[in-house]
Amino acid sequence: MTACSRRNFVSGMGALILTTGTTVSLMAQGGTNYADKTIRYAMVHDETACIGCTACMDACREVNQVPEGVSRLEIIRSEPMGEFPNVEYEFFRQSCQHCTNAPCVSVCPTGASFIDRKTGIVDVHKDLCVGCQYCVAVCPYRVRFIHPIHKTADKCNFCRDTNLAQGKQPACVESCPTNALTFGDMNDPTSAVVQKVRANPVYRTKVQLGTEPNLYHIPFGKGEHRS
Repeated sequence: MTACSRRNFVSGMGALILTTGTTVSLMAQGGTNYADKTIRYAMVHDETACIGCTACMDACREVNQVPEGVSRLEIIRSEPMGEFPNVEYEFFRQSCQHCTNAPCVSVCPTGASFIDRKTGIVDVHKDLCVGCQYCVAVCPYRVRFIHPIHKTADKCNFCRDTNLAQGKQPACVESCPTNALTFGDMNDPTSAVVQKVRANPVYRTKVQLGTEPNLYHIPFGKGEHRS
């Protein structure tokens, strides 16, 4: 787990803080109406609950058979805050944002990179991917990689073809010992993920790019949260 400062992994992201009770926009800048989708899956990472145990990373690797040397999910640890023995750390989830306006999909020359219109999940058709790495280069979140075995683009897909296909929660959510991760349908006002976003101050990263990310963060509340 790599130590880095909050400024390092949030700098340039233009983090948007949404205060409690703020209504999340239902219309993407590209004109996509979320109401047209049956489901819009999203995730919330609660930085106040995350202890940096990396159980989520291990579960993701095991369930999705992710080889060593690459990762669909990383938990980034901040530099220590405070003085011994009262030292604290902040933990940030780095993974695919499942953007509603996904640049990786727009640049793909073969149609391999796509958005599942029923769920909003951004995924890759491995049989169509030629490994050109356009999607890797254009992703503003730097979360795509070329799978060392398949030689195709890969990333988090919310366990779409593993746990979700079996009617379960994503592996990272199931494995978290502190319930720091909440997953569900943002189109369902009664869902746990909607309730979590409504009840807490949250932010999304690089929203100024118009990507409309579907990964939300509840800020740690200590240290610097400005870009």
